Amino acid sequence: MKNFVVKTVANAAALFVAIWLLQDITLGGDSTARKTITLIIVAIVFGLVNFVVKPIVKVISFPLFILTLGLITLVINALMLLLTSWLAGKLDLSFHVDGFWTAVLGGLIISIVSWALNVVLPEDD
Repeated sequence: MKNFVVKTVANAAALFVAIWLLQDITLGGDSTARKTITLIIVAIVFGLVNFVVKPIVKVISFPLFILTLGLITLVINALMLLLTSWLAGKLDLSFHVDGFWTAVLGGLIISIVSWALNVVLPEDD
């Protein structure tokens, strides 16, 4: 349970940094508390997408990993962020990623920030 909370906090912080740096990734809400709750829910959705969908996509696209020397990871991360944005819309959450290239840059930012936070934050197995 502690590991889930740590990963969710790391995802929320990484999403916050991407929202802060990129104007085409938006998080709506009328108050700070509402934005925080929305961000945490989006972080949970993003974590679930990365846990369930991403491994399947990686297995299916394995030949592209070899062909592109791993650069397809940027595209997969962007697609996971776009899928999270789409799911957030279906769940009536105020989170939106506008465009593929914004998703690529956002996915790169989220990957770097969450990696750094996972190094710093404790992990309990």
